[in-house]
Amino acid sequence: MKKAFVFLILVLSVHTLVMAQGDKTPQELARQYMIAGDFNNAILVLNRAIQENPADIELKKDLAFIYYQQKNLSKALETIKRVTDTPAADDHSFQILGMIYQSLEDYKEADKMYKAALKQFPSSAVLYADYGELQWNRKNFKDAIDLWEKGIRANPNYSGNYYHAAKYYYFSEDKVWSLIYGETFVNLESYTARTTEIQNLLLDGYKKLFSDPNIFKGQNTRNPFINEYLKLMEKHSSVVSTGINLNSLIALRTRFITDWSELNYQKFPFRLFEHHQQLLKEGLFEAYNQWLFGSVIDLTAFQSWTAANAEVYGKFQRLQRSRVYKIPADQFYTITN
Repeated sequence: MKKAFVFLILVLSVHTLVMAQGDKTPQELARQYMIAGDFNNAILVLNRAIQENPADIELKKDLAFIYYQQKNLSKALETIKRVTDTPAADDHSFQILGMIYQSLEDYKEADKMYKAALKQFPSSAVLYADYGELQWNRKNFKDAIDLWEKGIRANPNYSGNYYHAAKYYYFSEDKVWSLIYGETFVNLESYTARTTEIQNLLLDGYKKLFSDPNIFKGQNTRNPFINEYLKLMEKHSSVVSTGINLNSLIALRTRFITDWSELNYQKFPFRLFEHHQQLLKEGLFEAYNQWLFGSVIDLTAFQSWTAANAEVYGKFQRLQRSRVYKIPADQFYTITN
């Protein structure tokens, strides 16, 4: 009797699973299998769906990506070429093709493909990001940052180019754009592993900025936006004279944004600084800085602060998770060499 009962439960469980799967499209079901690491079932489902819908490029793109994840690069290449060799191909198709070429270390074909794809899709931020990565990996650093900044111009709300550009400038002599691009990135992509990476970069970036005694002596004079930025940072530099820590950063950034809103708001409208002003007005700027720096400076102290200020931090988190952080297209102030 017990075995019969167990068997009945198993039958019902399988029936429920089949019914649940039956409610999904082949693409949804294949992605579910892929997330579970069951690549063979994902491939089975997609191949059957492609037989029934041979013109559906989304199915073929997913199949190529699963082959790529499976490290079956020859099948991935064969599959995605069936898309990119047709007029129906979109920029995502070429993104997958570029990933495959890079994994195959066929950099010549990748380079040729990215150039052709960007002529066809000149506003594709993701292609600029990936092409920039290719150039970075080939140690063509100037070409890489040029591509990432073109990607920012093309679509200022795609996070990937800010991520790469922030890291580029962090390792360069420039001490400012890594901070600006990095903080823009974490507001566009707020809860990923890359967010934590850039939060650490920002903290160290402020230390680098104020550890350079020549930073305020005419550097970047060709760029009026950076001149104004450095002028205000120098004005309030005494706040961090005993070191960069959470309290000194909050004081520095509060004074900076208060002055910026009075002196440069009309001349240099900038979404990141407008966001700071909004947070100040709503009494959430400290909570924002706690989120941005607190957890990477001292996790225990950060957790204690959030527990003691649960209402304010909860309000900040609701704002952070609910608002759409949109950057206007005309707020690009970088001058590259």
